[in-house]
Amino acid sequence: PGSETTRPLPLPHKGTRVVRVPKGPLIRVVGTEVVIPCSVSDYDGPSEQNFDWEFSRETDFVRIVSTWDSTFTSEEYQKRVGHGDIKLRRSSNDAVELVIRNIQPTDQGRYKCSTPSTDATVQGNYDAEVQVKVISDGLSVSGSKARSSMSLRLSEGDSFKLRCSAVTTSLEHTHLHVTWQIKSGSTWQDILSLTHEGKFQPGPGYEERYRNGDIRLDTGANDTYWLSVSQASSVDGGTYRCLVSEWVRGADSTWQKIQEKSVEIASVAIQRTALDVVISTSNVSVTERDSLDLTCNITTDRSGIFQAEVMWYFSMSPDDTLSDAQVLLSMDRDSVVSDSTLISLSHVDRNSYRLLVRDVDVEDSGYYFCHAAVWVPLHNGSWHKVVERTSAPVSVVVTALEPDYEVFLNASKTPKFSDDPTELNCRITNSQDTKANIRFTVSWYYRPRLRSDDVVTEELLATMDADWTLLLGDRGRERTQKGEIIFSKKAVDTFSLRIQWTSESDRGDYFCVISAWSRHRNNSWVKSKDVSSASVRIFWATQDYTLTVEAVKLKPFFVAGHTFEMTCKVSSKNIKTPRYSVLITAEKPLTDQSNPNGTTRIISLNQDSVVRLEDWTDQTRVDGVVLEKVQENEFRYRMYQTQISDAGLYRCVVTAWSPGGGGMWREAVNGLSNPIQIDFQTSGPVFNVSVHSDSPTIYQGELADLLCIVTMEGMALEPDDMSFDVSWFAVRSFALDREPILLASLDRRGIVMQSRRNGSSDLSLERISPLEFRLRVHGCEDHDFGNHYCVVTPWVRSATGVWQREPDIKAKPIFLSVKMDVLNAFKYPLLIGIGLATVIGLLSCLIGYCSSRWCCKKEVQETRRERRRLMSMEMD
Repeated sequence: PGSETTRPLPLPHKGTRVVRVPKGPLIRVVGTEVVIPCSVSDYDGPSEQNFDWEFSRETDFVRIVSTWDSTFTSEEYQKRVGHGDIKLRRSSNDAVELVIRNIQPTDQGRYKCSTPSTDATVQGNYDAEVQVKVISDGLSVSGSKARSSMSLRLSEGDSFKLRCSAVTTSLEHTHLHVTWQIKSGSTWQDILSLTHEGKFQPGPGYEERYRNGDIRLDTGANDTYWLSVSQASSVDGGTYRCLVSEWVRGADSTWQKIQEKSVEIASVAIQRTALDVVISTSNVSVTERDSLDLTCNITTDRSGIFQAEVMWYFSMSPDDTLSDAQVLLSMDRDSVVSDSTLISLSHVDRNSYRLLVRDVDVEDSGYYFCHAAVWVPLHNGSWHKVVERTSAPVSVVVTALEPDYEVFLNASKTPKFSDDPTELNCRITNSQDTKANIRFTVSWYYRPRLRSDDVVTEELLATMDADWTLLLGDRGRERTQKGEIIFSKKAVDTFSLRIQWTSESDRGDYFCVISAWSRHRNNSWVKSKDVSSASVRIFWATQDYTLTVEAVKLKPFFVAGHTFEMTCKVSSKNIKTPRYSVLITAEKPLTDQSNPNGTTRIISLNQDSVVRLEDWTDQTRVDGVVLEKVQENEFRYRMYQTQISDAGLYRCVVTAWSPGGGGMWREAVNGLSNPIQIDFQTSGPVFNVSVHSDSPTIYQGELADLLCIVTMEGMALEPDDMSFDVSWFAVRSFALDREPILLASLDRRGIVMQSRRNGSSDLSLERISPLEFRLRVHGCEDHDFGNHYCVVTPWVRSATGVWQREPDIKAKPIFLSVKMDVLNAFKYPLLIGIGLATVIGLLSCLIGYCSSRWCCKKEVQETRRERRRLMSMEMD
């Protein structure tokens, strides 16, 4: 019972247990290590299984080792198991390996692997056997006849052969696997193998040399294997060994390696070929049209047959590689020279090669270097490059025959004001030795005028290349593309710079640089000389712009309904041919609701005399304001049929413009006139507005009435002499911290306008008396709550019959609260719920009755029982 409580619960049954070992017999060589795997599958119980190994030479089995019982090993094997010569190595939960070191003939026999049962039922096999056959060691591997490995010292590009002998005397049908290996560091690397299946297999990195035939493995008499290496290089230096393994085909038709032996054959040292390449002369300086003579000397320690290959290179930089440099001439190993017209290459003696460049040009200035390679013949008649070197570069400077000339710069047009034109001419004078193969170009520079302690930097405006293509600098690129700056060539010896409209940022020093270009023999142009001119300063004195604006009221006294008229006179200084733009503004009292900021832009007239209405919004008086130009510096503003709402301070805002580049106008300075006040002295009535509601708290769905009441103090008016614009607003908050929403409006003509609404409630606005206006909210919802107020704009008819607009009047808001009727809200849902519950209950009763009546009816036959008396407990 104790063991049952500790035994793990069996897993669900998977299938029939299967124990597997390799298919025998297993042939192994005496003295080698033997590994016999054993695995189990399709079992119940824990995932980790235990294994027992037993051995039998004839009939009885002897216990060797177990994974779970340390006392399992028999006395015969305890010493070998204790020393680790026989051990179990677990590879997974359901597999182990029996490892036997230094197997002996006495270990030949049958080996049985068993697994203790963990299954709920006994199914399948619980052990498996394999036969192990131990044969004698008949494999021998040897190299040369000498006992120790030989040493070889070879030159780069040589060939060599190494010999290995391998033979086996085994009575079994075994195959040999021969591999040649090299060790140049701490690890052995495979070169070429002849496998036990008779296939050649090159090692990593030797595939290309094997395909080219540079590395071969040949078999000879007396079981010999030869490694042949051609075109030896530095990577072939190291220790070579022959590795031979013996293979046998198992009962399952797979090849198994039963032993392996190796022997070191030779130690090979590859000596690199020395090669020195030197140009006999150092830095060279020659004059244009002369000849350049350079000699390349080659020295090498190579003996025997070899050929040299020479190539001359040219580069503009001493750090360029061969791929970046230009090949001038070459002579291959057969002394064949590539073709060239002005350059020749000759073989002076065995080690000297001469380069001659005739009629040198400035473009021949640079760095020259010589590249040489040594080639040796191979056994198959081909050639192999063993070494190559490049000489140090030699600097060659070709001095050009420079032309002689001078440069003069003058200003044909200088600005006196901003936006005046500027023109500079750059001329070539006293030119000598300017033949047909000389061409002149110009570069224009600008130097800003700074304080004496600042560093002056030059800025490139434009330059020309040898093809007279204009290249623009960053400073004047955009203005040149727009045509504001023009670069031209007026004559053969004259270049021009013209600034159409000179600005203050153009003030500074200008100078030009004339470049001479020489034509070379390949029809290319190379710059040979630069001559700079003296600088010319472009500067004019500037004064601050001055603008004065004076506003004058033409009629000192007038009343509402009359025409208001004022003039604006402008005077300016230090502005070239100015034009003016005028804007009329009005500063209304802060009580004016139409413009809470206080300043209104009424009408403007630009520098081209185009009139525009700005913020004038009175549609009834679209033509009521006029702004016109009386003289070049005088403007007149008229406002017809003035109203009381027009009261305020009126000013003229004037901007002076001066001509800019490209026919455009440039803003110079702004000016503001003195204010002109419009103040109406009136003794008319004073209006007040209030909001009233009999029921400010209502329930959802009810009607809300809001009254906007206008009261009048002072002079009484007839109802026909006054009219009102009424607008209703709502703020959906308690603290008036949100933007008001326009609900509806009623103008003085009786036209009602409503804003768009999202809810189901509706609005109506009507006038119920000359001074009372009612707003009704039909079917109120919860979102109709908030502060409600009205804004009234009175209109009064004057004695002349003109309607005058009074300032807007805002009433104090009243808060409208909308509540929910709880009884009405839950009445209909409650009635609907009770009705549905009653219907469902009745339907359930009907279905149950029908089912019991017709569907589930069954006759029960009563069984007859016999009457027997009870027996006593003792008899039972």
